[in-house]
Amino acid sequence: MAAELHVELVAADRQVWSGEATLVVARTTSGDIGVMPGHQPLLGVLESGPVTIRTSSEGGAGTVVAAVHGGFISFADNKLSLLAEIAELSDEIDAQRAERALERAKSDDDAAAERRADVRLRAVAVR
Repeated sequence: MAAELHVELVAADRQVWSGEATLVVARTTSGDIGVMPGHQPLLGVLESGPVTIRTSSEGGAGTVVAAVHGGFISFADNKLSLLAEIAELSDEIDAQRAERALERAKSDDDAAAERRADVRLRAVAVR
């Protein structure tokens, strides 16, 4: 079993992150899933939620967190692909703007916008 897996996080408009990892945690329609090297092949539908990628490099382990909104996850041959409708790395997210968007969504009674803002804030909280 390999010690790392190759991860590609891609949004509809760009490649968000690519690299080697020891663990990826994502939310699917079946619940949260953790994928490590050697995991059984899988194909699933991503739910909106934070994706956590535990990286490993010569400088030590790190963590990459992204807010992901919909898409697909697939794993085979030690390669994990996260194909998201929308994805943002936590360090790209403006927390104050996301808080304002959450308040607006609550006052407009817009459940979808509220969910997106909440996911963005949770991704920022993890970083």
